[in-house]
Amino acid sequence: MPDNDIAALAGQVLEHLRRSGRRLVTVESCTGGLIGAALSDIPGSSDVLEGGFITYSNALKMSAVSVPETVLAQYGAVSLQTAQAMAEGGLMNAVDADIAVSVTGIAGPGGGSVAKPVGTVCFGLAVRTGLSSVVQCHFAGDRTSIRSQAVQQALQMVLNA
Repeated sequence: MPDNDIAALAGQVLEHLRRSGRRLVTVESCTGGLIGAALSDIPGSSDVLEGGFITYSNALKMSAVSVPETVLAQYGAVSLQTAQAMAEGGLMNAVDADIAVSVTGIAGPGGGSVAKPVGTVCFGLAVRTGLSSVVQCHFAGDRTSIRSQAVQQALQMVLNA
């Protein structure tokens, strides 16, 4: 997705958050902060963007956003269970946020397997009201394209929340 399309979607997310009176926290692994960057590139985003966690390693997933070691051991870092735990942990650790979105995946070019090929990306969404959802996608393309598609999916999830 071209950067200007992501910027437009990020603008829609910020307006949606303003209208709903919510603040967002991001918890990112394979996107490495791209979701937060897309949102914070827009002036005035600080009124609804609480911040974000970049939890690339399993150790930081556990220490920063409280992903249980048992979840990582049983399901792996790229799983719906980990994505949900990341979102819920991000919300728990960002006390002024009302909604959290998480992303964990395999952007490539290496790191994939038969069970989890390159392009497998899992997303979590947690809302302080107790609602949560998870989605798994399989994106095609190179690393840049997969990460861009992941940013778009995460922003769309927030917009639809």
